[in-house]
This record gives sequence, C-alpha cells and structure tokens, in this order.
Amino acid sequence: MTLDPIGRDEAREMARRELDKQIYQRDKPSWLERVWDRFSEWLQKLFSHASHPNAHGSGGGWLSIAVIVVIALVAVGLVVWLMWDRRNPRSRKDPLLEDKPSTALDHREAAERLAAEGQWAEAIRERLRAIARDLEERAVLAPRPGRTADELAAEAGEAVPELADALRAGVRVFDDVWYGDRPGTADRYAQVKELDERLRAARPKPLESDGLTPAGVGADDPDGGTRW
Repeated sequence: MTLDPIGRDEAREMARRELDKQIYQRDKPSWLERVWDRFSEWLQKLFSHASHPNAHGSGGGWLSIAVIVVIALVAVGLVVWLMWDRRNPRSRKDPLLEDKPSTALDHREAAERLAAEGQWAEAIRERLRAIARDLEERAVLAPRPGRTADELAAEAGEAVPELADALRAGVRVFDDVWYGDRPGTADRYAQVKELDERLRAARPKPLESDGLTPAGVGADDPDGGTRW
C-alpha cells in the first residue's frame, strides 16, 4: 500500500488544526493577561525614557514624564472617587432629625412601612431617626436641633458605652447608604432595627445637664435601687 506524500501547505494546516485543540489552549494567557503584559511593557518604556529625559533629541523623555504624571493623577482621582463614599463630609453636616415635631413611634412606623415597600434607604434613615428621638424622649440625650448621625453615635455611645461600637456601626450603615450611594438592603435595615431594639432594652446613664435630672430618670428608689 502506497501513501501519498503530504505537501507542505497541507502539513501546516494539519499542524494548525492540532494546535487549535482545547488541550493546547489551556495554558495560553487570557486576553486580559495579554493586555496587562503590553501595558506593563509600555510603562517600562515610559519610565526608561523618563529616567533620561535629555537623552532623546525629540523630547520623548519629557513627554514620557508628562504621561506618567497624568497616569498618576488619574490613579489618585480614581482612588479618591472609590473611597469618597466611605466618609462623605455631608454625613457630618446634615441634621438627622427634621425641625417638625415627631415621636419615636412616628419614625418606627414610617420605617416599617418603607421597609415593607422595599425602600430600604429611607427605612434605614427613619429607623435611625427613631433611635435619636427615643433617646431624647427618655432623657438620655438632651434635645438639640441640628444633631448629626455621627454626633448621635458619639453622644449616645457615652451614655450607653456597652453599645458604642454597635452605634458607630449603625451610623456607618446610614452614612454608606444615604450619603455614599451604597444600596440599601433588608440586612442593613435589620442591623439598624436591631440596634434600636437593643437601645430600648438598655439601661443608659441618666442625663446630667445643668444639674437637672428629669423626673423618673435616675431617681433614688425607696428600696435603695435606682428607678429608670
């Protein structure tokens, strides 16, 4: 039996088809890796030119420095943009409670209604407002217009030190969702709601302001205890 000789073109085509098989592609770099490798090579050339700006008669060295500066500024801007919502300055300026009269119960009912509608960001804000109003109603905090969420965490943390960390975490949820463009979720709302319930069950320190303690708060009990 005589086999016909394989021509050069046919052999090349057979080899190409063989190398295209999946088994040979397994260790092949992905397109992202190839792009990164080319970008790295380009950066290396830029730094090489920038290290000797006067060595290139065409001014390519100084151009490389300018490009590197632009890349650095873009990178810094990107980091600032990504991290900006971690601590937005507005959270330290906007008052948590509105000027109109309200009760903790009003805010809790509003929070539950908003949560049922899936409006988690608004529900989280209302629940935190309920916390602030409840602490004022119980004379744990003095009523103060303009109190911010961060100030609430700091002041309430002093009155209820065992929940200071939970207060900071709850306010961080509010800051991230309301000011940082983070999505409100059922889990985040549940965290603030749990904080509200823990504060209601806590035994905070009595309010001491100008030597006045509201009736029923921290008064001595006839049996030798303290009435809350």
